[in-house]
Amino acid sequence: MIQDFFGQLKKEHPELLTRDGKGLYLDGEDAKNMETNKTNKQPPETTTMTFLEHLRELRMRIFISALGVLAGSIVAFIFFNPLIEFLFTPFQTIDSITTDKQLFINTLFEGFLTKLKISLLAGFILSFPVHLYNAVRFIFPALKVKEKRVIVIGLFISFGLLGFSFYYSYYNIIPLSVRFLTSRNFIPDQVGVLLNYNKNIFYILQFIFIALVIFQTPILLELLLVANVIKRKALLRFARYVMVGIFILSALLTPPDFISQVSLSVPLIALYFLTILVAKIFKFGEG
Repeated sequence: MIQDFFGQLKKEHPELLTRDGKGLYLDGEDAKNMETNKTNKQPPETTTMTFLEHLRELRMRIFISALGVLAGSIVAFIFFNPLIEFLFTPFQTIDSITTDKQLFINTLFEGFLTKLKISLLAGFILSFPVHLYNAVRFIFPALKVKEKRVIVIGLFISFGLLGFSFYYSYYNIIPLSVRFLTSRNFIPDQVGVLLNYNKNIFYILQFIFIALVIFQTPILLELLLVANVIKRKALLRFARYVMVGIFILSALLTPPDFISQVSLSVPLIALYFLTILVAKIFKFGEG
């Protein structure tokens, strides 16, 4: 009778059994099942970012990058004289210049406007690591553990390529280009050289900036291979067209001389095939 009563009560009023391990005790099996359910309770799933949260994150990263450019520009503006001395160095080797001044201005406002332009561009160059970090931080939450490791390694390699591209462009390509374009093969002995301050100083810094950006393309290419967005076989199949494209791009970005074009193209082509080799070793972009 009693067992039948509790059995009927268990069917009709299950809420009277056990609540959080307390309450009416019916039998050992019910309590054991309750403890097992509590132990095997699954953790809540992690929530993904909404579209508005992505927008807020993007806005914050853009704001931090803008602050980085502003801070770098202020530093460049304050230390403008040492920066100009640094940018003047490639022009001191020009034999065609017969005066003690290498560059000249043509308008009243040229000095002021040049200082602003150089400071802004130098600020962007100085803050380049900040932009790379912000780009990584923005995409980091959506990546898997393996992809995050690859991104971190790629970030360190990217910083190394920044240093290499700066050194290579300033100490190799620019001096070769300046000497080649101002040599006696193009400028007769009877002709003097009068270089514009704004155009030529800005050219030096602009070329350094272009080199910094363009030498980051192997990192971007490797990341696309890791994500299987592009395939390694496709890169090998289109290698000849990529080489032609690199030469055309170098011709557009460098002065109209063969020396600087080749000096920029050859390392980029070497980095392209090095990227494919690394992808082959680590089996990126299979397919």
